[in-house]
Amino acid sequence: MFPYLDRFERIITGTLLVMMAGVVVLATVELAWILGKEMLAPPYILLEPRQLLELFGQFLLVLIGIELLHSMKTYATHRVIHLEAVLIVALIAVARKIIVLEPKDLPEGTLLGIAAMSLALALSYYLVRRSHREESNPDPGNKG
Repeated sequence: MFPYLDRFERIITGTLLVMMAGVVVLATVELAWILGKEMLAPPYILLEPRQLLELFGQFLLVLIGIELLHSMKTYATHRVIHLEAVLIVALIAVARKIIVLEPKDLPEGTLLGIAAMSLALALSYYLVRRSHREESNPDPGNKG
């Protein structure tokens, strides 16, 4: 009905995909740089817990980027946003936040909020996965 809008949407989506791919590449290069720098500093190859947490956070940041890139690619090809993929990105983001946070520096309310978010996202993901399984495997005992 609106061919110009469809074309505009494809151009914007393609541009976003290219930019997201660039961000994922940059985050991966930064991760490699940090890893190399930390491992080549004395004591060689040994990392402190703080350094490991920083590396884990960076790894998860790259994973978030990859999942977002995958979600955007799915949207670009099928024009559908998959709720399951969005929940995975959110779960990884919350997990990353939990890993890099210093709990002793935060008020209890913040920790409870993060716990509630984690629980809500995990429950949402479980329910979405369960509904997908039920859709793909109808009850054979139900003759309907």
